[in-house]
This record gives sequence, structure tokens and C-alpha cells, in this order.
Amino acid sequence: MEWRWDWVWELAPRFVDATGKTLIAAGGGYTIAIILGLVFVLAQRTPLLPVTLVVREFVELIRSTPLLLQIFFVYYVGPQFGLTLSPWTAGLIAIGVHYGAYLSEVYRGGIESVPKGQWEAAKAINLPIVTTYRRIVIPQALPPAVAGMGNYLVGIFKDTPMLSVIGVAELMHTATAVGAESYRYLEPYTMVGAIFLAVSLPSAFAINVFEKWVRRTLGMTK
Repeated sequence: MEWRWDWVWELAPRFVDATGKTLIAAGGGYTIAIILGLVFVLAQRTPLLPVTLVVREFVELIRSTPLLLQIFFVYYVGPQFGLTLSPWTAGLIAIGVHYGAYLSEVYRGGIESVPKGQWEAAKAINLPIVTTYRRIVIPQALPPAVAGMGNYLVGIFKDTPMLSVIGVAELMHTATAVGAESYRYLEPYTMVGAIFLAVSLPSAFAINVFEKWVRRTLGMTK
């Protein structure tokens, strides 16, 4: 099958628009995930045992089931419980909760990397827990967590095609629609792959640079 450059240029505006929507979906889902991940990890460190157990089991449930199933559950099962959401909202919530569970483990690893002596010293001088986290724990927990947080950002971007199953007009949905209209799938799917590479590779490089900057800023490099 011959590659049609003229047709590719005709399709460009549609794919530019779809790329923007994909980036919005990834950014929105990641923002939710960052917040929920922090909530999940702090809830598991509370002295209230029932809260800890419930949140821990919920996180394990989310991590043990596929994102696609969770998207279907939020969008199609939600209305049976009075929760009717648009495809966009359902998709963002599903992605946010799914990756929030994974980010909570990234946060947990970072927090647990802080030496116990730091916690004991803060407790010995009666430092409030909020201040302990803000001034002592987070600055030391952040560098080990940055790489994992960045990887999940790229992961969210690459998982946005799953939203096409509920009608979100992101890149994969657009490519499939174009293919169905023209009966040509080579160009649209190749374009999608190229766009994902064009975004993912520079993002991975930027995450590396950011991690080094954080370590240097906090004086954690040699």
C-alpha cells in the first residue's frame, strides 16, 4: 500500500486537535493522581487502624485490576448507583484513581527512605506533624520519588488511548474514526505512534533533567 503524504497533511488539523485533547486528559488525570496518591499514603499512616486497613485494601484492589475495567466500571456501572458522568469526567476519574494508587506506593517508598532518626528527632522537640512532613520528611522523600512520579506521567499519556472505548475523542479514537471513514489505517495509526514517540521521549528526558535539578537544589549530589 502506497503512503499518501497529501492525505497526511489533510489529516494534520484533526490530529493536532486530538493531541491537545490527549495531553489535557493526561494532565488532568495526573493532577488527580498526584492528589489522591498523597491522600492514600497519608491515610495509610494514620493511627486510626480501620481507616488504614480500608485504604490499604482499596489501593491493592485498584492496583490488582486493569485500568480498562475501571474505566468501564466508572462510566457504565456508575449510573446504576446514581453517578452519571460524561466520558471525559469518567475517564479522568478512572485514570486519576488508578494512577493515584500507584503513586501512593511511590510516595510511601520515598517517605520510608527517610531515616527513623529524623522522625524521632522531630518528635523529641514536639514538632507538629504537618511541619515535620513539610520541613523534614518531604525534602528528603522527594528526590527518590521524582523518577517514579515522572514515569507514571509518561505511563498515563500512553494509557489515554483506553479512553477511546467510552468515546473520548483522543488520538486513538480519532485514528480509528479516520480509518473507518477512509478504509485506510496505515497513515492514521502511524501518525498516532509518531505523536506518542514525539511526546514521550522528550518527556522522559525532561524528567531525568528535573530529577537531577531537584537533587542538586536539595544538596543531595556529590
